[in-house]
Amino acid sequence: MKSDLLRKKFLEFFKSKKHRIVESDSLVPRDDPTVLFTPAGMNQFKRQFLGLAGDFTRAASAQRCLRTDDLDKVGKTRSHHTFFEMLGNFSFGDYFKEEAIAFAWEFLTAELGIAKEKLWISVYQDDEEAYGIWRRKIGVAENKILKLGDKENFWPSEAKQKGPNGPCGPCSEIFFDQGEAAGCGRANCNPACDCGRFTEVWNLVFTQFNRKEGGVLEPLPRKNIDTGMGLERLAAVMQRVTSNFETDLFEPLIKEITRECGNDKNKELIYAVADHIRAIAFAIYDGVLPSNEARGYVVRKLIRKSVLHLRSSGIKKPFLYKLVAVLADLMEEPYPELKERRENIAEIILAEEKNFIATLNSSDALMTEKFKQAGSGVTPEKAGIIAFQLYDTHGIPLELTLGWAGKHNIKISREAFEKGLSQQKSRSKMQSSMKGDVFDIKDLHLGAKKTQFLGYKKDETRAKIIKIIKDHKPVKKIAKGEEARIILDKTVFYAEAGGQIGDSGELIKGKSIFVVSDTQQCEKVFAHSGKVKEGSFRVGDELKAAVDLKRRLAIARNHTATHLLQAALRKILGPHVKQQGSLVAADRLRFDFTHFKDIDNDQLRRIEEEINKHILDDIALTTASMALGLAKKKGALAFFGEKYEDKVRVVEIEGISQELCGGTHLSHTSQIGIFKIIQEGSVASGIRRIEAVTGKAAYDIIDKDERLVEEIQAVLRVDKEKMAEQLEAKLARLKALEKEQQAQKIGEVKDLLGNLISKAEDINNIKVIAEIIPDASMDILRKAVDSIKENVPSCVAALGAVSNGRALLVVGITADLTKKGWDAAGIIPAVAGIIGGSGGGRKDFAQAGGSDPDSFPQAFAELKKIIQTRT
Repeated sequence: MKSDLLRKKFLEFFKSKKHRIVESDSLVPRDDPTVLFTPAGMNQFKRQFLGLAGDFTRAASAQRCLRTDDLDKVGKTRSHHTFFEMLGNFSFGDYFKEEAIAFAWEFLTAELGIAKEKLWISVYQDDEEAYGIWRRKIGVAENKILKLGDKENFWPSEAKQKGPNGPCGPCSEIFFDQGEAAGCGRANCNPACDCGRFTEVWNLVFTQFNRKEGGVLEPLPRKNIDTGMGLERLAAVMQRVTSNFETDLFEPLIKEITRECGNDKNKELIYAVADHIRAIAFAIYDGVLPSNEARGYVVRKLIRKSVLHLRSSGIKKPFLYKLVAVLADLMEEPYPELKERRENIAEIILAEEKNFIATLNSSDALMTEKFKQAGSGVTPEKAGIIAFQLYDTHGIPLELTLGWAGKHNIKISREAFEKGLSQQKSRSKMQSSMKGDVFDIKDLHLGAKKTQFLGYKKDETRAKIIKIIKDHKPVKKIAKGEEARIILDKTVFYAEAGGQIGDSGELIKGKSIFVVSDTQQCEKVFAHSGKVKEGSFRVGDELKAAVDLKRRLAIARNHTATHLLQAALRKILGPHVKQQGSLVAADRLRFDFTHFKDIDNDQLRRIEEEINKHILDDIALTTASMALGLAKKKGALAFFGEKYEDKVRVVEIEGISQELCGGTHLSHTSQIGIFKIIQEGSVASGIRRIEAVTGKAAYDIIDKDERLVEEIQAVLRVDKEKMAEQLEAKLARLKALEKEQQAQKIGEVKDLLGNLISKAEDINNIKVIAEIIPDASMDILRKAVDSIKENVPSCVAALGAVSNGRALLVVGITADLTKKGWDAAGIIPAVAGIIGGSGGGRKDFAQAGGSDPDSFPQAFAELKKIIQTRT
């Protein structure tokens, strides 16, 4: 049975059991700081598990997940992955053990047709209720039900002893028996054996306790069900293969990698690459770009590991990016958007591949630089730390560093390297799995009811205080000078969402005033953050909520302009442009989008012109609420990374733009006034950013530019039309004068050369010239060194100068000495360090800059010492 059909059957089965089918959440979880990536299906249902959301009590999903805690096992085992899909069904205070067990058994045996005798069960050793259901209600044979302990059959694992505090409970697992031939062959082999014969298919978690300090387990008043079944493992069972990598979820990827390799000798590496490309592509799909921080570091690390695996398999050129198209075809049914964005994702991966391959190809120079910076006499422990840093920051594998170190007689402590690696793995494991008190509710506004939002049509309203939160705790009253968050039954204040910042304004009760500085929301509960300016406020008070209308309109101008900007970019640059993020503030807007080329000035002008044309056309904006499917069918663009409900709001600028958007907008484009781009550039591989202003802010910039032009015009004393011509003429004259001055200086230096050469010091038959040339530029220093090398055999020349308070240094070595192994690039780091800088170059010439020109005498003394020691 194909994987797409399995996924579909699972969701349809639970739909028939009255479950809400919920779309997969992003790999980047919203409103959840406890995890780096989404590690399980239950993460998006935390509010339901807590009883803070009651819109449905049964749910099922096929959740995309990413974990890195078992990264080193990927490819080596049959079922470890970084990216996988978790099929799960959930109950929030609705059904419990009996129904959950019955649903699982029915789906596996009746719906999928798996032979009952092939299935084994494990239960928690103290859970007699679950044991009884499996044994008496389902009819599983006694010898096929195992009772296991806290580590294997309690969630979270060993939570009773080790925590965390919060909801927890026993679990029951379902295993598929692959037969005696697949395992150790022992007669008493069972799922507790790790021989590989038994595949864990489904885990049913019965959340029935609340763990408190000291390991005390209190029964929960609302018991929940949380189940998880890996699609990859289920596919292996249904497709009758022993490894997940032999299923249709991986076969096209493995086939393509093997074809490029020319063989399948390195199966483990090929499997790992096939796994990693899924994690990489879907992480980028969900907005995570390669970087050296947090989630981006994970993506970069997976790309680098894949490149190294491919190199070991004989693929030296960028190849990983080509697998995105294969993956997009493979996952088209559940994720059609992946196919639409495959080129963008592939370009991002390609850029990373090229950079890393270039780093690997220049690794000798990189390692030389890093070890030189550490100075002479590097200890094995220090060398081990440097080796780890090279691996951690640049991706240089230890074996490569060890090879280089061996050639340079440097010993590397593997223990120091492994210590750094172990610490990094611990950090990664903590970030990619649940930690702390998972169900911490201090930022969930303590279960307040949803706030009624009236801000689309009003800017003030009468409202009632539902809660006051101070220092994360509910209070009854706040007085003058106190800061707090106030939750109202209804509001006109827009809460930060979709890139738009929250509203500010005032809450007024008679003479009492609460100044709102920001508005935030969590699950449609709006919190008005601010400070009591006058008087006091109590829970239950009725008041007037009034938005700062001037600021609201400034934000709306920028938000409507953002929609016009995206439409203009798609028209002028191409339909591949997709929003990757935005900021809509009162003073400016920022828009990140996919595009792989520089945007020239002509294109930027055309973009500005297009938007300002639409502003002059005074086009009306309309909004409509409709089903998500209908909105997408009508071609409405979605905000990147946003998860939408079944009903969505569509903002349309007729004939120009349609977007899913919950933000506040103008009624006509003419209200924007003026649109002006103030900055454009690249923020990551394949991602560019435009910053712009509108209205008064745009006018102020244009006015400032005009005043600057007038000042320049006054200095040049010419008409505006002739300013550019006049500036060019003056710059040409300035350049000519600089050339004349440099020629004069070169002449002076040539006159000095004879004196410099005559002062050359002989150190063991090597002529050493180390002098400072007053007022010389770097170019003059270079030419002077070249002249000395032409006239003095067996010479090392070091010339310095001071320019704008900084030290300039060049070192030249004649060809006869470089043939004997002398290296200017190897000498200059030690000398440059003394003048407070660093440098590099070739064997015959190197240069450096530094912040301490007063130390030239010590630097020249160190140079002579190096030559004395070497010879």
